[in-house]
Amino acid sequence: MKILHLSAVKSWGGGENQIELLCEEFKSDFPEVENLILCVKNGLFHKKLKHTHLNFKTAPLSFNFDLRYSLKIVKICKEERIDLIHIHDPKALSLVVLADKFYNLPLMVFSKKTSFPIKNREQTLYKYNYPKLKRILCVSKKTKEIAAEKIKDQNRLKTIYHGISIKKQEQLSAEFNLRKELSLTEDVIIVGNIGNHIPAKDLSVFIEIAEKIIQQQKNLKFHFVQVGQFTPETSTFLKLLKTKKLESHISFLGFKENASTIIPQLDFLMLTSISEGVPNVIYEAFYHKTPVISTNVGGIPEIATHMENGLLADAKDAGKLAELLLFLQENKALISRFTENGYKKMVENFTTKQMAQQTLQEYKNVLNGRY
Repeated sequence: MKILHLSAVKSWGGGENQIELLCEEFKSDFPEVENLILCVKNGLFHKKLKHTHLNFKTAPLSFNFDLRYSLKIVKICKEERIDLIHIHDPKALSLVVLADKFYNLPLMVFSKKTSFPIKNREQTLYKYNYPKLKRILCVSKKTKEIAAEKIKDQNRLKTIYHGISIKKQEQLSAEFNLRKELSLTEDVIIVGNIGNHIPAKDLSVFIEIAEKIIQQQKNLKFHFVQVGQFTPETSTFLKLLKTKKLESHISFLGFKENASTIIPQLDFLMLTSISEGVPNVIYEAFYHKTPVISTNVGGIPEIATHMENGLLADAKDAGKLAELLLFLQENKALISRFTENGYKKMVENFTTKQMAQQTLQEYKNVLNGRY
């Protein structure tokens, strides 16, 4: 079974990480699946794949409908005799639909990894309901529920949670020591956030939480750390830090290779997103037994349960999130209970092996005509 995976994203984020993890799992445990990844030439995903043993090809993508990418899809399908195309982002979906106008491509599946609604535009509705698109694999039940509003054939929608590779996590080692690099003493409580600088992550709220915590009258020292790729939004955050005089309390570290190795060095993981499918970083925090405080958006409440394996608050409620952080710091007995529950839930439900098994079954269903 030959699968062509399509990524038309120039950055590196949770979606690209899941393509890599899925293909690695297929390669090690499901040899009947041959994977080939097509990614953007000279993008961050391309640079990352160079250091793996996965098969990949590249295509230039200078604008949204760059025909060179679509023609590369056609070329690969002809030469490699691809059985099925697995599309991993909306831009790639547009490009493969375009490619199908030039050549009769194989059947397709699409991974919907966010809880953003499908826009009510003619072209968008056309590509998501494209006849050859036989499965939309949703990363959470919430994502599936939102997608269902615009998908005509509901049987195409399936929920497959992402996961982490325990084997890979065991092999990773931190490339730097947070406390040493930031000159933080052992009594400083480190609160971390991992996510690229995009609107969905709502990092202005992370800054607001830090401000509220720093102003608290308790005899506690905190430092806030944010890891993620800088974007045009970054300058706004840096100006906000300066305005609020928080430069010495918050460190924006930018993109870090294998950012999950930072998680065990955190005292708390804090997520402030206003929209999510399910962020990989929660799975990783569960594995490393780092307590999670998060907004209750998208698929997050499906894996993180308030007062069971983490703490949840509404999006944009910086005051409540700050309150939960102080609550957990003052009730440390809860931390071990939360982290043990989170670890158990992750191991039992959210591994790449389970993700690969379920994905392979959907591949087989499509190729065998079980639509």
